[in-house]
Amino acid sequence: MSQDCLPHDGQEWTGSNYQWRRLDFQGQKVWAAVNWLIIRDCTAGDLSTHNNDPATNTNANTNTSNVQLPGCPQIITRAEWGARAPTHPIGDMPNVPVYVFIHHGAGGFCHDRQSCTHKVQSYQNYHIDGHGWWDIGYNFVVGEDGNAYEARGWDEIGAHTKGYNSVGIAICIIGDFSNRVPNNAALTTVRELIQCGLNNNKIHPDYTLKGHRDVGNTLCPGDQL
Repeated sequence: MSQDCLPHDGQEWTGSNYQWRRLDFQGQKVWAAVNWLIIRDCTAGDLSTHNNDPATNTNANTNTSNVQLPGCPQIITRAEWGARAPTHPIGDMPNVPVYVFIHHGAGGFCHDRQSCTHKVQSYQNYHIDGHGWWDIGYNFVVGEDGNAYEARGWDEIGAHTKGYNSVGIAICIIGDFSNRVPNNAALTTVRELIQCGLNNNKIHPDYTLKGHRDVGNTLCPGDQL
């Protein structure tokens, strides 16, 4: 297996004095220490060893995430919005999720990629530094710029809806929708993202769509959403 090229799915973390990357090995998610990897382009056939020091290797933060599935709306990957690495490894959901939960950020709005990127970064910082979670809690975040932003992605267990994290994915729309509905760009992206999940077996065909408040004591996702 020494010359096999295993795709990196974009998830990384640092622990026990190693930097770890999550790889796809024969359909299974496995973690490997960067110290023991040869970093190369799987499509190039180049087996030359690269410098694996993330401080000096520009490939160390390359995200080869597979969230952009056929039929998906535009999804800004974790690497593209500058995500921090998770603080611990996070497992995948045991089965295809049967729930989709809609959340709102309950803060300010954004209407362009730059401002939405800052919002997603702030969500991640709050979840990690404020709550002590291992990463941003949602699976996807959607802005009124019409983009979807990869958070934990299609497969990873989230931290968003107590009692349902391992059986559902969460889509958070940036903003506070207590007094107005999201714009058409955001709503269209949410619909397309759900349809993409259905078409690619990332959401169960008999799924249930719920707002966060339907299963918890919260105002989320706002009276108008």
